[in-house]
Amino acid sequence: MGFTCGIVGLPNVGKSTLFNALTAAGAVAANYPFATIEPNVGVAVVPDPRLDRIAAIVRPKSVVPTTMEFVDIAGLVEGASQGEGLGNQFLAHIRETHAVAHVVRCFDDPDVAHVTGRIDPASDIATVNTELALADLGTLERALDRHLRRARSGELDARDAVAELTRIRNHLETGAPVRSLRPRAPDTLAVRELQLLTAKPAVYVANVDDLGVANPHVAVVRGIADEEGAAVVVISGRLEAEIAELDEAAKQEYLAVIGEHESGLARVIRVGHELLGLGTFFTAGEKEARAWTFRRGMTAAETAGVIHTDFQKGFIRAEVIGYEDFVACAGEAGAKEAGKWRLEGRDYVVQEADVIHFRFNV
Repeated sequence: MGFTCGIVGLPNVGKSTLFNALTAAGAVAANYPFATIEPNVGVAVVPDPRLDRIAAIVRPKSVVPTTMEFVDIAGLVEGASQGEGLGNQFLAHIRETHAVAHVVRCFDDPDVAHVTGRIDPASDIATVNTELALADLGTLERALDRHLRRARSGELDARDAVAELTRIRNHLETGAPVRSLRPRAPDTLAVRELQLLTAKPAVYVANVDDLGVANPHVAVVRGIADEEGAAVVVISGRLEAEIAELDEAAKQEYLAVIGEHESGLARVIRVGHELLGLGTFFTAGEKEARAWTFRRGMTAAETAGVIHTDFQKGFIRAEVIGYEDFVACAGEAGAKEAGKWRLEGRDYVVQEADVIHFRFNV
């Protein structure tokens, strides 16, 4: 089950630096606009200490964490929705992602040029969001024309589509993103097919120079995010780049020195999972301990399909132990002895961090 997060923002705000630290993919990070033209794609390991604890108990031959794909999309500029700065191409790249990490520059550095010549997070955010909204308006107008023709020909379902798309268009025309629409736009086929850019879950990544120094720009970013219902993660791209080069022991020591229990990158990944409504379940055995990503609310049978479609087709039962019970009982044998091991049917709703063994027949 693959999930992709697009990293967007103006040029020279730290997008590629963040991407490099997240994925260690070595994307070019240069001090000039459009250093990134084709999107860089990389896979980031989702850090999860729970998997480490499970592995310490099971002692498997291999440990496999879950991952998330990140796409470093070239810097957007004013006029991108009309094709400025190769804008149409870049907007198409965003459309293919599941969520958006919007990097906002909150640091001063005379050696790194800002495209407008000044540090102004509110203006930067407005520029990017306006271009995304204008692109969405163009998409909506075309869809509305199509459904209006259907409605005039007497197709009853088209009337509902026209009403909902008109509501979304009117909201966009106020300058607000679709994700801030209340009540939320329903997950209808007409809405889903549009893949609206401003409807995607978003996290604002406030890129600061020093985490330990009060930064008034961050408050501005938080205020905008609160209005939209978006999340905020504060990072120092410079520090994250340094941390990414350390081994795990040195990384933890470094974080302790700066008073953090996890890296900013780990927070970005965790928030990305939360925004997308994702969860993690585990499988554990002698050969392998592994973390898997699933959508919250999935049944046991559906979750089995995350591992392999045959598991879902031939689903019989799921052997389930809650993570806390698995750790407290030192594994499956102890959980069985304590009565914490249970059999669940295909309609069981999988819970966060369940340790599961699927029984199936094909």
